[in-house]
Amino acid sequence: MTDFDPGRRRFLGNLGLAGLGALGAGSLLSACASSASGPAKGGSSGAVTLQSNLSSPQAKTAIEKLIETFNKQGKGTATVNTIASETFRTQLPTYLTSANPPDVYTWYAGSVANDYASKGLLLDVSDVWQGLGEYPQSLRTLSTDATGKQVFVPMTNYWWGFFYRKSNFAKWGVQEPKTWADFLALCETLKGKGVPPIGIGLGDTPWVASAWFDYLNIRINGAPFHRDLLAGRQRFDDPKVKAVFTRWREVLPYFDPKGKAYPFQEATTALLAGKTGMFLIGTFFADAAPKDALGDLDFFRFPIIDPAVPVAEEAPTDGFFASAKTRNPDGTKALLTYFTTAEAQEEYVRSSSGIVLPVHPKAKAADSPLVSKGKAMLASAAELTQFFNRDSSDALQPTADTALTKFMDKPDQIDAILREWQAGAEKVFKG
Repeated sequence: MTDFDPGRRRFLGNLGLAGLGALGAGSLLSACASSASGPAKGGSSGAVTLQSNLSSPQAKTAIEKLIETFNKQGKGTATVNTIASETFRTQLPTYLTSANPPDVYTWYAGSVANDYASKGLLLDVSDVWQGLGEYPQSLRTLSTDATGKQVFVPMTNYWWGFFYRKSNFAKWGVQEPKTWADFLALCETLKGKGVPPIGIGLGDTPWVASAWFDYLNIRINGAPFHRDLLAGRQRFDDPKVKAVFTRWREVLPYFDPKGKAYPFQEATTALLAGKTGMFLIGTFFADAAPKDALGDLDFFRFPIIDPAVPVAEEAPTDGFFASAKTRNPDGTKALLTYFTTAEAQEEYVRSSSGIVLPVHPKAKAADSPLVSKGKAMLASAAELTQFFNRDSSDALQPTADTALTKFMDKPDQIDAILREWQAGAEKVFKG
């Protein structure tokens, strides 16, 4: 259900794919918010307000249908206020600390939720979790704060990978790589055909580069080191981190040179138009894609670099948390309980792009080869990570944006960049 919209960009009209932007944290999103971007008024004994960042067309429709169904059940009343995702991201602290905040929010599990919970801003929803005995312990742990209270309700998760058009790979006579050497050979082949092998969209969505850092780090140093690094227990100027950038330099010549100037939406446009070969992105990019384009999409996992390192995959979990200051805690918990049901999650999958995975153990995912492949990839992983800001904090993400975009511009300055990154991270960790 993720909808990472930096928005404000033209979409795919020239391809006849109207409405498809591109990709987070954090999906090819709509150009503007569907309603006012200021904090919505929280409910008292009346309607519960859901503040939603799901602004791409299909995701917005899907969450609105869920609210409509909830209201028909007679267990409460709710309204939804949709905000462009990047606006939502920057305004979330304001929403949560306002005098009369919205009741419920679409957002992320893990460190991000825990950070807000540590400030006393999130509602304790442990009693909602009492009815979720079928949910796996991993999701309960991901939804639990440092004091042992559950503060998050998950609804979907999804995967990241190198997406491409099957028809283009067939036309170019290339196949999915398995190893890093295979990947480099694929890049060289595509470059030889005059196709920029790797799409990237840094424009006003610089966080896209974090996927490259995350994957290279978990492939080279492993998920435990990655988590420790993002928690401040390791240093960004460590030689192990430098090894990540050394490997990254090997593929920099294969990136689309135009990708630094435009956001991920336009990077997706280029991918679908065959102007780039592949794009490391999350499945949310398909939320605004027309259904008839989905059948030509495929993906492969980030190539294995060191076979001795247990394979981890990025599998961000999306859902909801609620304001500790809600004036209608009973209504808020009733809405959150509805979101945990298999029926609600299946309805969301049907109404959206379908390329997300419901977290309820008995909820059915979309019946498509692409979804089956993604689900199997996550199931086979030794460990799962979230995404840079989700495994660290929203406050640390700008330090990554600065370091990673600078590296892509000046790869010969790795040492200086990592020293600067460590200094910036220390300021965040010290508060």
